Amino acid sequence: MPRISGVIIPEEKKIKVALNYIYGIGRNNVFAILDQAQLDPEKRAKDLSDLELNKLQKAVESVPIEGSLRKMVSENIKRLRQINSFRGSRHANRLPSRGQRTRVNARTKRGKRMTVGALKKELAQKMEDAKKAKTKE
Repeated sequence: MPRISGVIIPEEKKIKVALNYIYGIGRNNVFAILDQAQLDPEKRAKDLSDLELNKLQKAVESVPIEGSLRKMVSENIKRLRQINSFRGSRHANRLPSRGQRTRVNARTKRGKRMTVGALKKELAQKMEDAKKAKTKE
């Protein structure tokens, strides 16, 4: 199995698809990397020679990937939080930061639905008594 930048890429897939398994390499920059390494995108990963793997490794190292990219992203989010920007506050509250609506969607970010509204009188009284008992302690 070919190993590039510490990531094992699937050997049965074409290189243009197999490189997508590396965090930070997507469909758009695969072709730039393959051009830099002077490799055929239609070639299978198992058919690569050692020389071609070395060329590919050098080309991949020119792009931020895996750990360094994750670190850059987390530092950028940390910086946004520190300067109290709107996007930083959205990240801090674990809400969508790119303008998506949250009134009816964003379930994965906001979590499970919670019913808010009218409660039965007995249940509301029990909750109120529990709050009072908690504040006395």
